[in-house]
Amino acid sequence: MIRAVSKRKLIAATIPFTQEDRLQSWYYFLSTGVLMVVAFYGTYWFSGTFGKIVCGLLAGLITSRMFVIYHDYHHEAILRRSGIAKFLMATFGLLTLAPPSIWTETHQHHHNHNSKFSRIVIGSFPTITTDAYKHSTKAQKFWYLLLRHPLMILCAYIPIFLVSFCLWPFFENPKKYYDCGLAAFLHGAIAWGLYQLGGWPVVIHSLFIPSLIMFAVGGYIFYAQHNFPAVILKNNDEWDYLDAALYSSSFIKMNRVMRWFTANIGYHHIHHVNSRIPFYRLHEVMINIPELQNPRCTSLHPFEIWRCLHLKLWDESQGRLISLKELNR
Repeated sequence: MIRAVSKRKLIAATIPFTQEDRLQSWYYFLSTGVLMVVAFYGTYWFSGTFGKIVCGLLAGLITSRMFVIYHDYHHEAILRRSGIAKFLMATFGLLTLAPPSIWTETHQHHHNHNSKFSRIVIGSFPTITTDAYKHSTKAQKFWYLLLRHPLMILCAYIPIFLVSFCLWPFFENPKKYYDCGLAAFLHGAIAWGLYQLGGWPVVIHSLFIPSLIMFAVGGYIFYAQHNFPAVILKNNDEWDYLDAALYSSSFIKMNRVMRWFTANIGYHHIHHVNSRIPFYRLHEVMINIPELQNPRCTSLHPFEIWRCLHLKLWDESQGRLISLKELNR
């Protein structure tokens, strides 16, 4: 692990890269927004099913990019102190079932507790040790495995975002999480409006497919950023912010197309070192700071996805995440 003095130097070395180019930030935000609107319009405008599905896939992927930009805004990495940006970003958060109140709260918790052992789900997936799992009740095991199940990750749209991010917080505390209720209401209203336009086919092509794609891409990438074969986890009393950033956060290797659709979120180890670095400067940071050039990696190769999705528990004796099959052996 890195010495305390070196940690301070490393964090200090990233500070110059937190300077945003305001014009560039607006360009990426607005251009992505225009492309997103065009793709969504295409899901309705095209008469053939193939064209609608292609536009739905593109709409989902482009919205994934916009979600990372939204995420950067809440870290104050871009468009800081802009009233216009605040309104536009809040609107986007409501429309994508990630209202500002719950997103800010849970994501800040994630950064402050990245890769700690916990059964509680607050902005992350639960992770416990093999020993804790063996001493769990049947009900605890069921819920733990359910929350880490591949279908829960790949179908994050309904259980995670609609239920956990909107309905649950709103009914628990309507005053504090009023925007969560508003987000769920708007989502229902949009579905109803699309149904009035053309029935269920329009709802499926213009809402369900794009949402499913966006949340599946985002859900898996978020999972793989902290649940991958080379990850290193420490007991909670040994947890350190920078160590967690460097050894418990992955660099996801992607081609240029996927780097664009995910707005460089694959450089996740750098993002956790300093979350105020704009997404369009993360590659620049990696090039210029040698200590960040040898991260723990995964990729979007089908085999790597399969490996990551099968990881369930931290085995302290082996110092790695293992699958249930390995535990049963």
